[in-house]
Amino acid sequence: MPQDASLLMCPPAHFAVDYVINPWMEGNLHHVDAQRAQAQWDALATVLSVHARIERIEPGAGLPDMPFTANAGLVFGQDYVPSRFRHPQRRGEEALFAGWFERHGYRVRPLPEALAFEGAGDALFDRGQARLLWVGHGHRSDADVAAELARMLDLEAVPLRLADPRFYHLDTCFCPLRGGWLLYYPAAFDAESRAAIEARVSPQRRIVVAEPDALAFACNAINLDDTVVLNRASGTLKAGLAAAGFRTLETPLDEFIKAGGSAKCLTLRLDEPRAD
Repeated sequence: MPQDASLLMCPPAHFAVDYVINPWMEGNLHHVDAQRAQAQWDALATVLSVHARIERIEPGAGLPDMPFTANAGLVFGQDYVPSRFRHPQRRGEEALFAGWFERHGYRVRPLPEALAFEGAGDALFDRGQARLLWVGHGHRSDADVAAELARMLDLEAVPLRLADPRFYHLDTCFCPLRGGWLLYYPAAFDAESRAAIEARVSPQRRIVVAEPDALAFACNAINLDDTVVLNRASGTLKAGLAAAGFRTLETPLDEFIKAGGSAKCLTLRLDEPRAD
């Protein structure tokens, strides 16, 4: 169990679907059960607290997506690269997250102002190579972000183009696991990006997710040591994870899926980079 693992979470006091900025929100305007969402968030936090320290940030009124802390930015040691949200509905989160990181002693290192970047929703460290960063683009983050992060943080950043609007952030379809394993949904990427993944991750360490599992946000998972925490997984997927040495913990998060997020979206890893 990674005793030093640390996650940032934001209670869903103001969580709602009050606008549409991704396909999951369509048809769910004002349809969130706030009490059920709180219960699901509490259950996730309880599960995670067994494996990691949970840090909390106060939610901002009028910012219903703020519980998706993965989008707050990217943590690299004591450096924090803040997000610059593409949609104006989320830009009010930026100052609140930056303030939290400043108060907790992080060095805030913004990207050039012209670049849209949605943090650890689109930037995921490999768990086999500590200085390998996978960077999604095509819907929320700009393609030039990968090169800028590589320069700024002195690491290898592999750009991956997201081709399916349902998987608008990288963490909805791609989950690096301990030991260099990868859980992912190949159809979410264009051909060039699939080739880039295959060139860096051996077939023996790629766990391919079928579409039904992908649509249940199985790739939007949190990996802590040998445990993978997610909304739901089929028996086939759980068997595949078990064969790779992982145990699966399911905790329902369907209220958050109405807004296009699940387990990983609700957390931001604070102890990066980490090759397990």
